[in-house]
Amino acid sequence: MAKKYRVTLTPEERQELEGLIGKGKGEARKLAHARILLQADEAEGGPKRTDAEVASVLNVSVRTVERVRERFVEQGFEAALAPKPSERVYPRLVDGAQEARLIALACSAPPLGKTHWTLRLLAERVVELEIAETCSHETVRRVLKKTNSNRIGARCG
Repeated sequence: MAKKYRVTLTPEERQELEGLIGKGKGEARKLAHARILLQADEAEGGPKRTDAEVASVLNVSVRTVERVRERFVEQGFEAALAPKPSERVYPRLVDGAQEARLIALACSAPPLGKTHWTLRLLAERVVELEIAETCSHETVRRVLKKTNSNRIGARCG
């Protein structure tokens, strides 16, 4: 079956890929894609390997080789090296006003009988005070991590 997407690297592109691999520093996926492009190169002096050969030599799937080849032809050299950005959009669990109330709560005095707030205590109190309908300790952790608040400092509860 004839290949739909043919990789033909210029000498400059080939040199850049070899330099990238030679350094050995960089993202693993980017280095793997560079190796795929070098092995799949059909230009003068290139190895001209099939997708199955490239996949077995580099220990990747044939589909990965096909995708890298396709991205090189359709989107260009840089796009073939970089991983495809995620298109998922994650909904925010708490908005800015809720975050502010949560931070204020974290800086307030802990409940009676407790020496300090825990993430789970804060999550329970956020639901009790109806700041949010639901809240997990992980959500509390993420909100507090974004701030530079020192919940153990002298000014905080």
